[in-house]
Amino acid sequence: MREPISRDARLALDLALTLRHDGNGGVTDDLTDPAGLTEWVRAHPALLPGTATDRADDHREGSATGTAPRGAEGAGGGFTADAAQLAAVRELRAAVRALFARAVRPGEPSPADAARLMPTEEAVRQLNEAAARAPTVPVLDWPEGATPLVHRKAVRTADDPASALAQAVIAFLASPERDRLRACHAPRCVRYFLKEHPRQEWCKPSCGNRARVARHHQRHKATA
Repeated sequence: MREPISRDARLALDLALTLRHDGNGGVTDDLTDPAGLTEWVRAHPALLPGTATDRADDHREGSATGTAPRGAEGAGGGFTADAAQLAAVRELRAAVRALFARAVRPGEPSPADAARLMPTEEAVRQLNEAAARAPTVPVLDWPEGATPLVHRKAVRTADDPASALAQAVIAFLASPERDRLRACHAPRCVRYFLKEHPRQEWCKPSCGNRARVARHHQRHKATA
């Protein structure tokens, strides 16, 4: 049985995965310019604050499916990033990846940035400061015939993806889901992932296939 993935965990992972393998032995960055951040935020419409109803729907759908709903019109749909927002999200991503590296200990971090990780204390400070820029309050949602749910609503409307992401990352790192976080060490892979079942070793089946082939070649090389 596969474990579900919460909305907060999905946002945190997706931010980290904007650094990914380029298919040619290197690493590519999806957030090199404001246009890249604009595209990424618009692909995650649950990220930025919408109406209270929208946020409640996001929470219910994310809890049920483990993914943020896509294609909805909301704050994310009209978002256009500027250079300052890009810098803030990139700085936050560096903090997140440093904290992910801490979370997977004693396992090794992703090789994408293992040699240049931000110090943990600085990463925590940056995460908290980003989250504080757009304060939220708890809001109760209790539809007839359903279980009461609490979601977070922004105190004021603000198109601040770094702050919204920081709040999602904090929720994820403080949750039991953190214990399922792993770095994939298949050849050429630089992804972090959440284990969806106890026997999972790799982020994707294709990574498992590459790892097994690499082990096979290594064994034959050692005995040659």
